[in-house]
This record gives sequence, C-alpha cells and structure tokens, in this order.
Amino acid sequence: MKVFNTLSGKKEDFIPQGNEVKMYVCGVTPYDHSHIGHAMSYVIFDVIRRYMKYKGYKIKYVQNITDIDDKLIERAAKDGSSVDKLAARYTESYFADMDALNVERADFYPRATEEMEKIIEVIHGLIEKGYAYAAGGSVYFRVSSVPDYGKLSHRSTGSMISGCNGEFGREKEHTLDFALWKAAKPGEPWWQSPWGKGRPGWHIECSAMSLKYLGDNLDIHGGGQDLVFPHHENEIAQSESYTGKKPFVRYWLHNGMVQFGEEKMSKSLGNLITIKETLSNHTPDAVRIFILNSHYRSPLTYLEESLEAAEKAAERLLQAAKCRPPIGTEESQIDIDSYHNRFVAAMDDDFNTAKALAVLFDLAREINRSVETGYGASAAQNALVELSGILGLTLSPSMKHVIDRSIMAQVRDSIYNEIGQPMDLQEVKTAEDILDSLIRLRNKLRREKYWEIADMIRNRLDDVGVTLEDNSEGTVAKYKR
Repeated sequence: MKVFNTLSGKKEDFIPQGNEVKMYVCGVTPYDHSHIGHAMSYVIFDVIRRYMKYKGYKIKYVQNITDIDDKLIERAAKDGSSVDKLAARYTESYFADMDALNVERADFYPRATEEMEKIIEVIHGLIEKGYAYAAGGSVYFRVSSVPDYGKLSHRSTGSMISGCNGEFGREKEHTLDFALWKAAKPGEPWWQSPWGKGRPGWHIECSAMSLKYLGDNLDIHGGGQDLVFPHHENEIAQSESYTGKKPFVRYWLHNGMVQFGEEKMSKSLGNLITIKETLSNHTPDAVRIFILNSHYRSPLTYLEESLEAAEKAAERLLQAAKCRPPIGTEESQIDIDSYHNRFVAAMDDDFNTAKALAVLFDLAREINRSVETGYGASAAQNALVELSGILGLTLSPSMKHVIDRSIMAQVRDSIYNEIGQPMDLQEVKTAEDILDSLIRLRNKLRREKYWEIADMIRNRLDDVGVTLEDNSEGTVAKYKR
C-alpha cells in the first residue's frame, strides 16, 4: 500500500512502526454547525481508517475537539453565551452530522479544556530546553531554534512570514514565533499556569493531545491542506523539540479543499453550506459518493448537479444490491475475485476512491444484467455490499423511503383484507420476505387474469417506494429513492 506523504512530497510504501497504527486527525473548532468542508475531510479519513482495518491493521484513532479558541470566544460574545455552552452545543451538532454521514466514531475525542495539565507540562518542558520563552504573561515558541522549520510546507522564510495569520506581539523575539500560552484578557476564559492566568495557543493543544493519547511518534497525521501551514508545521516543531525524537509523524496526509464555483468555501466569503443543509436534500450515500468520486488530495467543487448525479449513482448501487431475481433462478457465475482485486489495487494506490467506486459501478452493472436475464446474483450482491461498506456506503434507501418490516406488513395486511384471501405467512421474518410473498400473490393473480387486483398490489408497493418490473423471466423489485 502506497500513500502520498506531504512531508516528502511523494508516494511512499506504508510501513507502520508497530502492530498498531497510530492515527491523529485534527478535529473541529465547535463555534458553528459543521459544513461540507468538514464532511469532506472526516469522510475521507473515515474511509482511510475503514480500509486499513479491512487490510488487517489495528488502528488507534484520535480526533481532538478545539473547544477553546479565538473563534469560540468571539462567537460566544456575539451570541451572549458562555464559551463552554457554545462549544457543547456545536460539538453535539457535529457528532449528529457525523453519525448521519455514517462516519465511525474515533477511539478518543480529547477536548482542549480538559487537557490543560498536559498542555502546561509540554510548554514548561519547551521553556526548560530553550525552545520557548515567557514574555508579558504569554509564552512563545522560538522558531529560530529549529533549523528545519518549514520542512512540511516547503516554504521560504518570506512566504511563511506572510502566511503566519498576523500572529504578532510586541514581546516576540521574531515575527515567526508563535504563542504557546496567551495571557488572559478581560472577560475571556482563563486557566492558572506558571506564567499567570491565560489559555493555550491552538497549535500546542494538538501537540499535547496527540502526545498524551498516541505517544511520541505517530504513524498518520491528517487534516485539510489549509492546516499544513502554520498549524501542522508548528506541531512538528513543538513536538520534536519537546520529545527530542524524529519523526513526530511518519506519514502526513492532507485532503483538498472544497470550492464553491471558482472560490474557496469559507465563512468569510459567506458561501458555507452546512452538512445539515446538504442532508436535507440528499442521502448520506450520495454525499459520500460526491466526496469520494474525486481523489482526496484534489479540490472538490460543490455543485448541486454533482450531488444529483451522486444521488442517481447511489440509487444504482442500491438497486443492484437489493434487486430480487425471479424466485428459484439459477445463480450467475460472476467473477467476484476480479472485482475485489481491482478494488484493492485502487485503494492501495494512495486511497484512490474514484477508481474504487468505478469498480463498484461495474459490479452493479453486471449484477443488474444477470438479474434482467433471469439469473440470481446473491454472491455478487454480497460482495457489492462488502466493498461498499469499506467506503462507508450503507446502500440504504433514502430515509423518506425506508422499507421496513412494519410498513411492508401494513401493506400486506391491507391487501389480503381487501381481497378476502387467507394470508401467506410463509417466511415473513423481514421486509424482503413479505415483499416476496406479495410478488408471489400478484403473479398468481396475473396467471388467473385478475388484472385489476394485481395492479392494485403493484400500486400499493409503488406508494411505499418499491417498483415492480415484469420481464420474460419474472418480476424484479427495485427500491426507489
């Protein structure tokens, strides 16, 4: 398996340092609802984690919550709320979004406000080793003490100065020095420290939390490309200076950014689209396909047309996985291994999800062809479901059209009551079993030329999202969006 390492700027063989892959991904700053850019990043790293587990790796996955930050303080002041209540509200919103997108929970979600002891310990250690200095109640990292500073972003000193986000201070020795601890300002949350009341800087939070939960050396550190500088650059400098061990991270993985038309999607431009807005119009599988249909390192352009296309693609996979061949048909001889091998080859090549999806659509096409010609394809359908699951796809109908057992039972009961026939209770454990019994009844009625009642059954099923298609070999059921 090869992965593209931002540090080296090339693809490298993935070789973890031990039996457990230690993976850290920068989490949200919960001051607002999560947007489609968050969805892109966390879906991508969810897929990376799922695939590595599929390959047999044991993963320890940590994702932080930055619940104290300038943005939180500003938003809380604007809303007339406390920072902790604001953070709790939008953290809960974030988890709801991730659950809706079928993103598996991390093993740990450390929160900056609950890790002050470790943060202060790391800052104190950096001062003792000469990598940081206290000034004016704050503490700054001495960038000049790190000869290879800039090795991740591959930037010149001039470009780094222009990109340091205006983090200036009169007490600083150099423009590039960045805050590890910020002296308290009136009305802001603060914690007690050896340097006075204050709060941690953004960068030191992630270093302290990753060191605490994963140790001195990580296998994978992920995040968006906008975090390469200064955030991840500063993480490397802090962490390697504190521990004296290199590399802090063996493989740096960064996803591309979401664009809205020609512009980057950002709050300052007012073009953010929340995950909740997107999911109000599209299924989770469609959103995941929209994200995964491009390579993770490439920019992703948000277009409603692209999401609609992803919705149709999700429906194709769903129908292939759920289509019911005529009862008693012979199983087709689809070469499942060839699809599996192509899927693995795509994912082994720096997680090429676009190619992996193409394999799924090819398999779905062959399944549909087999069913339409009167053959069963249950083994291939099982393979489709398994490989789709690696990409986090549920192959479930839209929540507006979920076909559950209770709905199907109500349809069945109303039909049998209306036509006055004894109920067929053979194998009715699932919604699919009930559907099969209704198809058998409809086919019987059609043979006996009770066309009106047969049409009534088809229409009732259509009302709850199941379309029946008749062909020369029998009847095929398809789920609608």
